[in-house]
Amino acid sequence: MKFQWTMLLGILFALLVAIFAVINVEPVSVNYVFGSSEWPLVLVILVSVLMGGIIIGSVGLVKIYSLQRKVKQLTKEKEKLNQINGTEIEKESDLP
Repeated sequence: MKFQWTMLLGILFALLVAIFAVINVEPVSVNYVFGSSEWPLVLVILVSVLMGGIIIGSVGLVKIYSLQRKVKQLTKEKEKLNQINGTEIEKESDLP
């Protein structure tokens, strides 16, 4: 259910950005470090939103990757502890 709400909000956001971009079609001057050029404002808005999405997605992927590594590490530690505790329990049960 959470995924559906996230998808719905994403579509709503994309629709609002598209409407806002289409309304603003005047050419604007974009200054780069090495020069400047004229671009339609609609393209500047859409490229900015796309770049923001790519940056946020990249940060999210890095976070997911680091969390997956941490889960694997903790799983290995848990298995080692279970093996140690399991052998200690077996040794204690052997005593009369």
